[in-house]
Amino acid sequence: MNVLDGTLVVVVTTGSGLLAGVLFAVALSVVPALAAMPPDRYVTTHQLLGRRYDRVMPLINLVSFASAVVLAMRSDDAVQAALLTGVAVALAGVAVVSQLGNVPINRRVKRTRPEDVDASWPDPRRRWRGWNLLRTGFAVTACVLTAVAVVQR
Repeated sequence: MNVLDGTLVVVVTTGSGLLAGVLFAVALSVVPALAAMPPDRYVTTHQLLGRRYDRVMPLINLVSFASAVVLAMRSDDAVQAALLTGVAVALAGVAVVSQLGNVPINRRVKRTRPEDVDASWPDPRRRWRGWNLLRTGFAVTACVLTAVAVVQR
């Protein structure tokens, strides 16, 4: 394996692992905690949590996706190329679900003032949870396919 391929393997393995791990942790612990909060407290907490994730996670996803695509194109093994293509498709799924499902909800919550939340407020937590579970599934799939592709090497 040359240096470029080795570097890309490390990048896609690390990136897909980080994405799967973070999204799994959010699904397992953060989402239930947010669901247990009163709506005004949820808004404040959601606003605080999103500050770092929103900047870092899309970049990790993009770099991992690009690495998987390049590795798939460079592979001379059909099985490995197919696995890496699957990684890229799963990571694209993370991005699409994030951008079309979670991000619009995040933007609305960020614009919400906690003191304006009342009984008529359209609580987005169930929808956000559903989108998060879907993208977590994509991320875990990407991580598993990456592991199989690396072992298959």
